[in-house]
Amino acid sequence: MTQQVPSTEPELAGVRNFRDVGGLPTVDGRRVRHGVLFRSGHLAHATAADAAFLSSLGLHTVFDFRNAADQRLEGPDVELPGVRNVNLPLTDPADGAEFWKMVRDGDLDQLRSVLSDGKAAGRMADSYRTIIKERTAEHSQVLHALAEDSVPALMHCAAGKDRAGLSIAVTLLAVGVEREAIEADYLESNAAHRRYKVHRSSTAPDAMSPEIMELLSPLFDARAEYLAAAFATIDETWGDTETYLTKGLRIAPPTRERLRERLLD
Repeated sequence: MTQQVPSTEPELAGVRNFRDVGGLPTVDGRRVRHGVLFRSGHLAHATAADAAFLSSLGLHTVFDFRNAADQRLEGPDVELPGVRNVNLPLTDPADGAEFWKMVRDGDLDQLRSVLSDGKAAGRMADSYRTIIKERTAEHSQVLHALAEDSVPALMHCAAGKDRAGLSIAVTLLAVGVEREAIEADYLESNAAHRRYKVHRSSTAPDAMSPEIMELLSPLFDARAEYLAAAFATIDETWGDTETYLTKGLRIAPPTRERLRERLLD
């Protein structure tokens, strides 16, 4: 059955959660320019038509935040002629490997033990905090690249929700987009046509039961509380967004200004 997508978005068969983040408002009354910053899930399953559409965007750089384990599971991105591919893993392959294996293979009792009573949502919020605190070098590299020459750019991870979502959020913070607007864009990943499909290798009768789907849902949702945990980590660790950008990510005022010139109307 054909996915129903908003008429303003392309209908991509093999790439989920694609969108242009143009139009988001900044605190000083400007807006993110359309056609310069895109986000999506992985490009490994892009069809020829998908690739043709992506090629039409004039992309300079695709930032892939998947780790080696993700790439082995899903495959490499489709090759887009003339586009630079930059792989910056924001999680390590060993981090949570056993956990994600259990998500794919575990039975109901196992899943209850590790995901029930808020544990799944807590794990997601903790992962957001960790990425903000420990992946400052990667986020700094992305912002410097965008300021220099790497637009139009597409950022993606596996689902285009968490690692890409945080990288987009950091980029939008750097050019002064309102936090409320960043959250609204982040939550768009919950739209039915954008959601990452849950994969379960178990063939047990209850492998995809309603209870299991409910236990897994916090892992595959975009929740405001997760992004709030990232914003709180910025404030708790660096005091405010400005200090995070200048000291945490080493983004000097001239670099911020170049970013704004490239990304804002």
